[in-house]
Amino acid sequence: MTSHVRIVGTGLIGASLGMALTAAGFRVSLDDPSPTACRLARDLGAGMLATQLAPGDDPQLVVVAAPPDVVGAVVVDSLRRWPTAVVTDVASVKQTILDSVLASGLDAARYVGSHPMAGRERSGAAAARRDLFDGRAWVIVPHAQSSEEAVRAVREIAVVVGSAVRVMPAREHDEAVAAVSHVPQVAASVVAACLRDLPEPAVGLAGQGLRDVTRIAASDSRLWTQILAGNAAAVREVLVNVRAQLDEVVDALASLSAGEAEGALGTLSRLLEAGNLGQARIPGKHGAAPTAYAVVSVLVPDVPGSLARLLTDMGDAGINLEDMHLEHGLGQPFGVAYISVVPASAEPLAETLTGLGWRLHD
Repeated sequence: MTSHVRIVGTGLIGASLGMALTAAGFRVSLDDPSPTACRLARDLGAGMLATQLAPGDDPQLVVVAAPPDVVGAVVVDSLRRWPTAVVTDVASVKQTILDSVLASGLDAARYVGSHPMAGRERSGAAAARRDLFDGRAWVIVPHAQSSEEAVRAVREIAVVVGSAVRVMPAREHDEAVAAVSHVPQVAASVVAACLRDLPEPAVGLAGQGLRDVTRIAASDSRLWTQILAGNAAAVREVLVNVRAQLDEVVDALASLSAGEAEGALGTLSRLLEAGNLGQARIPGKHGAAPTAYAVVSVLVPDVPGSLARLLTDMGDAGINLEDMHLEHGLGQPFGVAYISVVPASAEPLAETLTGLGWRLHD
């Protein structure tokens, strides 16, 4: 069992991991080029400062949570600095780091890459959360020389902080995250960038759909520049496919604009239907197979305690909430709560809420 974990880098992921491991009983020491960031992470409960340790109090596991453009060098330095410790990292691109380790000539058996699929639009230790990894995938990326002991050590911390462990090779990982993480970031940023010069009255019409599509566009642009640069080849390959499909849409819309509708509607319909099929493949609750839920829409007054009362009424009725999202009414003092439940619970829920005075939204 690992008892002493050194975290190198105390941003959002590093500080959140320190908080979770400390709460689980691990000794966590913190290191960061910024003394202020390190002290902030300590004050938030992420662990002790590495400078407070006695000489020779070396870690058994080192987790490198440095920025993407330097993480390879920090991993190599960690392998050299602690010759008996297992070293992992939490970067979102794995092949370039593995290449750096193998080229270093150091003991590569002690290195296992990893990637917790967790994050927030905000960055830095101030945004850290102890529960950041709960229910999230944590990809362990061993290579041909990784020792079983090293893999076990990384798996241990992933499980302890509540993650669901997945294992895959580095290149396969990079290709996967290009499609499910990196390209969605680019797409959200492109859509949001189109809003910059839009007239204010037009922006004022924005609804929940635009908010959903552009939510991650608020992410740290410097961090994402480094991530995209580190996974450039895989991201480019996915974007080429996206561009080809967008070109088909543009051509179809051009035909419709010119009054030449033959074939254009079919092109648009096929793309939208393909989108339905792709969206249906996204894993459901707790990573299980996608599940079709029924949705009950409820008007919620925009006053303190309204949402809490709604959820309490659901709980008192013995109905489990599977998912929920809120849509705020434009210029209205209420929102709409879209409550997802198993189909058999939809009608009883609607009857219960109506009986308690809630207004349903058709």
